[in-house]
Amino acid sequence: MHTSAVIIDCDPGVDDGVALLLAFAASDVLKLRGITTVAGNVAATLTARNTCLIREIAAREDVPVYTGCVQPMQRKPVEAGHFHGESGLGDLPIRTPRKGPEALHAVEFLIRELTTAPAASISLVITGPMTNVATAIQRRPEVLRGVREFAIMGGARSAGGNITPSAEYNIYADPHAAQVVFNAGPPVYAFGLDATHQVRATPARTAALAALDTPAAGTARDLLEFANALPANGPREQGSPLHDPCPIAWLIEPSLFEFRRCHVDVETESALTAGHTAVEFRSRADRAQNVQWATRANGDGVFALLTRLLAQSAKA
Repeated sequence: MHTSAVIIDCDPGVDDGVALLLAFAASDVLKLRGITTVAGNVAATLTARNTCLIREIAAREDVPVYTGCVQPMQRKPVEAGHFHGESGLGDLPIRTPRKGPEALHAVEFLIRELTTAPAASISLVITGPMTNVATAIQRRPEVLRGVREFAIMGGARSAGGNITPSAEYNIYADPHAAQVVFNAGPPVYAFGLDATHQVRATPARTAALAALDTPAAGTARDLLEFANALPANGPREQGSPLHDPCPIAWLIEPSLFEFRRCHVDVETESALTAGHTAVEFRSRADRAQNVQWATRANGDGVFALLTRLLAQSAKA
């Protein structure tokens, strides 16, 4: 079981919201150093606000939040409000959080934490466009010394894309940043659509959350039901894919996932295939197999973990 400190970089977003609730509930396992937010599913001001709202619902205002980059490194912003609602959090009631983000910019926070941390001591979870992290790497390459591993929700191979035929949204939203992070050097664990489509919010699984009748579980249930109602996610009985909680679940319970070592490059130039993750399983002398690519996920196990931890957090 991983016991290193954790920083989460995210863009809430419905499934980011569930991922944060899971991480907040796992306080005995995940030592959250901070959460950085980035423009992605919605604008940067909204992703920061949404993170602070989820933090308040989880009663974890001890964890600082830092607002980050407002646009991708090179391309124009690509938002996904059509999937996440105008607010970014589906149809949840929106209010001003009691506590807002810190004054320090997310990139400066990442530089400060990762350059002063012991070597290979911080697990960096990225569940949105990778702009903040890539910017920190380019400004201060020595940040990589503090990274234990990158746990990334992004990419697709056999499943195809969810924003274009070949690209998953997080990679498509800033492919240049993704190419930097995938090839930065520290170990990468990638949870693409091939794995996350195996973890679905079926009616039975959301009913188990509803039965807990607590603020965090109720919020998770409401977010998942919003996603289930979207035609793009298929029939409600099938359940919407639970993307962003997967790397969090892996940090808590690694046995829930299986991986295959590979090399990953990201297409940054083609208008047709921008954001495509070129996943190469064959070993080649001129390309390091720099990524562990998630191939299998235990959907029942991920939801059992989510349900168990949200129930435990309610008792705390």
